[in-house]
Amino acid sequence: MKKYAFGVDIGGTTCKIGFFETNGTLLDKWEITTNKENNGASILSDVAHSVDNKLAQEGISKDEVQGIGIGVPGPVKSNGVVNRCVNVGWGVVNVEEELSKLTGLMVKAGNDANVAALGEMWQGGAKGSKDVVMVTLGTGVGGGIIVDGKIVAGFGGAGGEIGHITVNPDEIEACNCGQYGCLEQYASATGIVRVAKRKLAKTTEETSLRGYTDLTAKNIFDEAKAGDEVALGLVDEVCGILGAELSNIACVVNPEIFVIGGGVSKAGAILIDSIQKHFVESCFNECRNTKFALAGLGNDAGMYGCVKMLLD
Repeated sequence: MKKYAFGVDIGGTTCKIGFFETNGTLLDKWEITTNKENNGASILSDVAHSVDNKLAQEGISKDEVQGIGIGVPGPVKSNGVVNRCVNVGWGVVNVEEELSKLTGLMVKAGNDANVAALGEMWQGGAKGSKDVVMVTLGTGVGGGIIVDGKIVAGFGGAGGEIGHITVNPDEIEACNCGQYGCLEQYASATGIVRVAKRKLAKTTEETSLRGYTDLTAKNIFDEAKAGDEVALGLVDEVCGILGAELSNIACVVNPEIFVIGGGVSKAGAILIDSIQKHFVESCFNECRNTKFALAGLGNDAGMYGCVKMLLD
């Protein structure tokens, strides 16, 4: 094993790049703008240029670098091909082949949520566990499944897309994916607000939530912590949906631990405790001891997981 590696997390706004020792030590990290012009044609060359600059700055030869792990916001096949990354404008791109040609380094690509789960297993909230499900609650709902220390990516790279499990077949509004009633429509930051606005339109109960002109998921959790009954009811409803769906996932992969990350996870104990309560209520008996934890690496999880991919 060589001494150094890069972890690159491609996002819709920025690309986060980490320079690591292969023992898991993060030496430096920075961001570059994700240039989505011309269907993201320059993204990989921008990453390559940034990697080359870092090596020149540090006086490190490419012979000392294990490679580059890269996480992308879309399904990735085992051969490194991405079929569609709408957030960055890509159609069919062989990420591993193209970035390797640009840098002369070995490249391994994975889905961003999957590699974040790998990072949390390696150095974060699930450290010490080999069977992990990570759930990211942000603008959408992402997921990553780790079984016996390995990512479950599936045939087409769409394994772990738990945000698009159908939780309400009677839903009349479409999800961003085109389907109806996805988990993402209820448990993402935007989904929680959507659930709240529907409830507020149907109830005349007094609640502090009516005082917000631009209601956010954070507002809802903050008011719940302050004892607002409507906010508490909303948290219970959303966590009830999450708990039930995670109990279904537990029946399939039986993880040792669920790690909850993403912006919504900043709500902390009120979120975790409520999800776990509902999980236990609906779960198969042999899975009820599944642990729950908050993610420990924050926005760096993807970079760590990208490096772990290289080591595996």
